[in-house]
Amino acid sequence: MKTLVTGSTGFLGSAVVRELLDDGREVKVLVRKGTDTANINGLDLEIAYGDLRDSDSLESALTDCDALFHTAAYYSLWDRDKHLIYDINVEGTRKILQAAQDKGLERIVYTSTVGCIGLNKDSTPANENTPFDPDTLSNDYKKSKYQAEQVALEFARGGLPVVIVNPSTPVGPRDIKPTPTGKIVLDFLNRDMPAYLDTGLNLIDVADCARGHILAEQKGVAGERYILGNQDMSLIEILITLEKITGLKAPRVKMPFWVALSAGWVCEMISNHITGKAPAVPLAGVRMARYFMYFDASKAVQKLGLPQNSVENALEQAVNWFKDHHYAPAEN
Repeated sequence: MKTLVTGSTGFLGSAVVRELLDDGREVKVLVRKGTDTANINGLDLEIAYGDLRDSDSLESALTDCDALFHTAAYYSLWDRDKHLIYDINVEGTRKILQAAQDKGLERIVYTSTVGCIGLNKDSTPANENTPFDPDTLSNDYKKSKYQAEQVALEFARGGLPVVIVNPSTPVGPRDIKPTPTGKIVLDFLNRDMPAYLDTGLNLIDVADCARGHILAEQKGVAGERYILGNQDMSLIEILITLEKITGLKAPRVKMPFWVALSAGWVCEMISNHITGKAPAVPLAGVRMARYFMYFDASKAVQKLGLPQNSVENALEQAVNWFKDHHYAPAEN
């Protein structure tokens, strides 16, 4: 029998695929035609072409599979077509979980996000039981992921053996797009970050996060959520760590939040009404930076055995991968 992975060409999904293959699993991946497959080229797997919006293609892809890792999502902090985010993230999740139920799959892992976890007002680390505040849903991506998680929980209550994982901020190699966090590393390497905001994230090595998915399949309780995270770091701590890794100077100027918010509004207006291209400063990203996204992953560590390898080493791997793949100057 095989394991189907959605989102396999992306940063986290490709890491999940590699962990499964390392375990000797037979892997099938769902790929949209025309998608860049650089992250999975050369791997020993089967490709099923399809789309999360097409139920027939999902049922076909799940044929002969007994497990599903649904890591795919439309991750965008800006898009003119807001409906696309919900069609893929919410309705696409509903369609593939329905197909998994119809096929009688034995185990399913749904990749949510810590954006669906509550936050503590004093910025102390939150856990799976922290009360959720809808006001933290600062953009359509986060709103869609919250709605999609509710879909997964609904299926779990109906008896589908789905475990939910909530990754924090994975870092490491093969961040091909890159993700917003990878963009921070890139902006640092390319000297495009003259100042920083007073915010913070919880980081985890992308390989550890992927291993957490496998452990959730093996040990997780259906219907429960597990934060896959490791180290809380303020943005300036991340930048100073990158300074240590690269020898490049981190910015020492702290930007007032209102300045970043104003820049986000201006860039958003230009994108929406003039260029039609993604804004240089995404307003959604600025709004997210208002919150310190600090999390306690002890449930996943204790119940699943989630690895906690060095975040600094993961950042160094990200730096080297970006340089090796010409995203940034090799001499930096």
